[in-house]
Amino acid sequence: RIYTPALNFTLKSKRLVVGIAVGLLVLSVIVFDFLGSEFIPTLEEGDFAVETRVLTGSSMSQTIEAVQRGAKVLKDNFPEVKEVIGKVGSSEIPTDPMPVEAADMIVVLKDKSEWTSAKTRDELAEKMQAKLMDNIAGVSYSFQQPIQMRFNELMTGAKQDVVIKIFGEDLNKLTQYAKQVGAIAKKTDGAEDVYVEEVTGLPQIVIKFHRDKIALFGLNIEDINKAIRTAFAGESAGLVFEGEKRFELVVRLEKDNRQNLEDIRGLFVTAPNGNQIPIEQLADIDFVQGPNQIQRDDAKRRIIVGFNIRGRDVASIVKEMQQKIDAQIKFEPGYYTSYGGQFENLEAARARLSIALPVALLLIFAILFFTFNSLKQSLLIFTAIPLSAIGGVLALWIRGMPFSISAGVGFIALFGVAVLNGIVLIAEFNRLKKEGMTNLTEIVKKGTAIRLRPVILTALVASLGFLPMALSHGSGAEVQKPLATVVIGGLLTATLLTLLVLPVLYIWFEKIKSKKVNVAPVATMIALLFVTSFTHAQTQSVSLDQAIQQAIQNNKLITTGKLEIDYQKQYKKSLTEIPKTTIGLQYGQYNSINKTDNHFIASQTIPFPTVFAAHKELGNSLIKGSELKLAVTKNELLYQVKQVYGTLQYLNAQKQLLMKQDSIYKGFVKSAALRYKTGEGNLLAKTTAETQSNEIKNELLQNDADNQIYLYQLQTLLGSKQKISISDTALIQNTFTAVAKDLAENIKTSELLRKTNQLLQQIEEIGPV
Repeated sequence: RIYTPALNFTLKSKRLVVGIAVGLLVLSVIVFDFLGSEFIPTLEEGDFAVETRVLTGSSMSQTIEAVQRGAKVLKDNFPEVKEVIGKVGSSEIPTDPMPVEAADMIVVLKDKSEWTSAKTRDELAEKMQAKLMDNIAGVSYSFQQPIQMRFNELMTGAKQDVVIKIFGEDLNKLTQYAKQVGAIAKKTDGAEDVYVEEVTGLPQIVIKFHRDKIALFGLNIEDINKAIRTAFAGESAGLVFEGEKRFELVVRLEKDNRQNLEDIRGLFVTAPNGNQIPIEQLADIDFVQGPNQIQRDDAKRRIIVGFNIRGRDVASIVKEMQQKIDAQIKFEPGYYTSYGGQFENLEAARARLSIALPVALLLIFAILFFTFNSLKQSLLIFTAIPLSAIGGVLALWIRGMPFSISAGVGFIALFGVAVLNGIVLIAEFNRLKKEGMTNLTEIVKKGTAIRLRPVILTALVASLGFLPMALSHGSGAEVQKPLATVVIGGLLTATLLTLLVLPVLYIWFEKIKSKKVNVAPVATMIALLFVTSFTHAQTQSVSLDQAIQQAIQNNKLITTGKLEIDYQKQYKKSLTEIPKTTIGLQYGQYNSINKTDNHFIASQTIPFPTVFAAHKELGNSLIKGSELKLAVTKNELLYQVKQVYGTLQYLNAQKQLLMKQDSIYKGFVKSAALRYKTGEGNLLAKTTAETQSNEIKNELLQNDADNQIYLYQLQTLLGSKQKISISDTALIQNTFTAVAKDLAENIKTSELLRKTNQLLQQIEEIGPV
């Protein structure tokens, strides 16, 4: 009752219906640009993790006091709070290092049904933060969730959702730029809990010695340093025995005498003559603001500006920040920014999705082509994909959801289900046509009438299956909703437009005369092209003799030398030619008025016979000079080919050695890490092992780069258009095998390094040839 009149109207107004579908597709593309995007929707974990920071340089007792005061404020003002737990400092295994002025407050909340102060997590976080800022001064708070905060810190080194990293050398300039970026972030909608990393501001006591005064009193730097170290850190003055036990007796000043600068200035040092000299006469002692911390990424100094996101998507807020920073801040050369956190994860996921989505679409199209054996009908069914995307985008927009990776996965699932509707209809149309029906309109009407229920059920089953996910409010619902919303919304439009637009397109496509493509020849042709292209793309492997022969045949300098010899030979022939004969005619009264003087004039110049001999000798000399020049060029070419080939042999042998060293060092690193984890080793041994392993990896990278450079040089010398590789790689195999086998039996670091240096010296003595 509903579909048949709609189909009849569609068949009468084909262009109008298709135009409406295209218009909706264009509208969905426009809407998609305004959706925004994020990595994954924020999961509500049920609790808050509040990053609490006091002033730089504060003691642990001040940090503990700030956490306790904050916990009291939250418990007294918010009935939703069940418990508040504070964590200060780092664990024994420092997987989560924090300075003493930073702490984490874990706010355990009651069930959401018992909340009275707010209805949403963001609203409750804003009220809690405002209450803390009103009651406690000099402390910054950043509201997040425990698991989310840990993942942010593991991935980017900061706990905020978005981190702007500013790289450079000068800490003062980095601080200046960070403050400017932080000011921009505070004025940006959606950026909350803005945190600017403090890299300076830690007070330090600096003692600047006056060496001339120290020398005047007959003292030295070591004596003064020892006096200061003894007074404030303690110095061993002897041993105390208790039975068989012995303990060092450490001497230092009382605590009351170690509190301020005057205690240092008034400290006396004994001169060689016995006089007591105060340190303030020997040095300048003062408080100086020094670096608080120096953070690095990829061995480059950096400072971060982080903020959490509330009420906006990641992509739009980062795009706005990028535009404002580029417009308002001019970075000096060597200073630049990068964006991390969820935005970094979003960019990486987008890159993967940009590969996965086209591959999925190509696989769908390939399956359709091999199923229907027709490019025309494959394209016809493929139109269900953009028609389904319309509903997916509009559904996200209606529900106020940004595009996320879960929504992207939903689109991939949607495309597969949406194609089923087209397969059901087109298969039925083909069956009716095969039975003898020729009227396309009748085929469409009868086919859609038969397949109306299967098409609706195909979409309905999938939609009902995803409906609980779309309406879910339990744990993990934030990730499930975008996926289910895309699938349900896309199937609604895909089913509607497939039942109305696909019949129109089928009629239009069937009027286009085309031959069916035989799948087997096409597949054979594709496979043949693939094998052929792979064969042409192979690298040419040559021995030293083959390289020399190919260089002599194809090198441009050799070819030029041969052409030069041919030119000199032709030029020699021209040197023995006799000059051309000159013929003239004279007609007219030359001698008198009455008589004419008409005659022909012919002249021929013949050089002296010795000139021909000299020219011949000159031609021979020019030819011989060209041949000698070609011989020199050939010798230089052979030398260069052998030199480059020998260097490549040397690099290949060196690479094998480095790979074995890398394998040994990996075991060394694993052992050192295990010893450090179990407490039998220290951090220095573990770091040393990792450093040595990284050095070997860097040498491998350098070896690969050098190898590519010399291969390109060899290819140029050989005049080849194909890539070149060498086949003779065993020039120093015997030496390498013997020493490498010896290396594998000696795992100790000193023995390993000694053997490595010995082998490198042997290789340098052998090559290049």
